[in-house]
Amino acid sequence: MTTIDKLTAEQLERSSAMLKAIAHPMRIAILTHLEDGKKLTVTEIHQLLDIEQSTTSHHLGILKDKGVLGSKRDGKNTYYYLKYNSLGHVVECVNKCSVVIED
Repeated sequence: MTTIDKLTAEQLERSSAMLKAIAHPMRIAILTHLEDGKKLTVTEIHQLLDIEQSTTSHHLGILKDKGVLGSKRDGKNTYYYLKYNSLGHVVECVNKCSVVIED
């Protein structure tokens, strides 16, 4: 595991930008659908989340711009995927941390 003191300032900035991009409820939802190597189109994602296609495109653009997602064009479709499989662990961690345990 990498310790914080072994990261360069540039790596820390990039990591921070990625975490900021992820830190939105809809973007976390998008990432959960792209875990385990899944590749989905804008249409598939907007249907899964029941949100407008333009809103989906906006969120995908932010995630791609910050290096969270990659994309691959296939004919008329562009497929989005997690650029790094380890990002699925971030979502998993956030989900575990957000579970409310009631006494």
